[in-house]
Amino acid sequence: MKAAKSPNEILQNLLSLQADSLVLFAAYDEQDVLRYANKSFRSAYHLEPGEQLSWGAIMRRNYNAGLGTVLKTDNFDEWLISTQSRRGKMPFRAFETDLVDGRWLWMTETVQPNGWMLCIASDITQLRPDDRRLRQDRDLALRASQTDELTGVANRRFIMARLEALVNRHLIGDTSHGCIAVLDIDHFKAINDRYGHQSGDEVLLDFARHAHSFVRRLDCFGRIGGEEFMFILPDTALGHGIQFLERVLDRIRAARPLKTFPDFSYTCSAGITALLPGDTPHEVFARADRGLYQAKLEGRNRINVI
Repeated sequence: MKAAKSPNEILQNLLSLQADSLVLFAAYDEQDVLRYANKSFRSAYHLEPGEQLSWGAIMRRNYNAGLGTVLKTDNFDEWLISTQSRRGKMPFRAFETDLVDGRWLWMTETVQPNGWMLCIASDITQLRPDDRRLRQDRDLALRASQTDELTGVANRRFIMARLEALVNRHLIGDTSHGCIAVLDIDHFKAINDRYGHQSGDEVLLDFARHAHSFVRRLDCFGRIGGEEFMFILPDTALGHGIQFLERVLDRIRAARPLKTFPDFSYTCSAGITALLPGDTPHEVFARADRGLYQAKLEGRNRINVI
């Protein structure tokens, strides 16, 4: 009888099997930088051995070269913001994607509490074309239902679902910290009245683009209505959440979004609160919203902690 293999031998065999597998394997860290990919994944996304690029950089390079994933967009940056608003925000996600070389992949994303993500993809090209179209239409409809039409970031439905998920995690003891921040563009009605609604839309887009650039893997950012937006910051102590918002407000103060009015600038206000034991989604959101209201009363262009 052969001796039982040691745990280390079993692990080495598993690593060897997936390294040469036709199934695509990849691991991204909490900053969405690729840290490992097997041969199949690197071949599909045209990566050299040892390259460790961010997911966004991989997609941008392939898009510019006409390689990798088929992206049906004329504006890569808008597509990137929209996709990153959903990417890695749930513990598990499964979807289909097609490659420029004609392959159709079924991909899963599994996210650990520390933000690391495992991606596994299988070739499902042999599915009937009519089945593929139906599945693609379903995925497009789901994406539209979760995305704010103007800014491309997560919409109210999606971000409120993520708030509920954070509260549920807190209730079962999976996380010890968490912050919620509600932000509002100052004097937005006056911007619309003075510069026109098209300029108002440009300001909303500019705000969403700048604010979204601060989002980390486990964070979530979305538009909850009008000129009001929300950050969900899991595993974040209140002090760190305040520092996070200060960087956002500094970026917005420096923004000059209107080409026809190059001297135009704008500000925003924010209310932030820590998730407390026993909170419901409604309670923590209402508390952050009261903080925003107080920031407005105190003169705007500031953060109020509640």
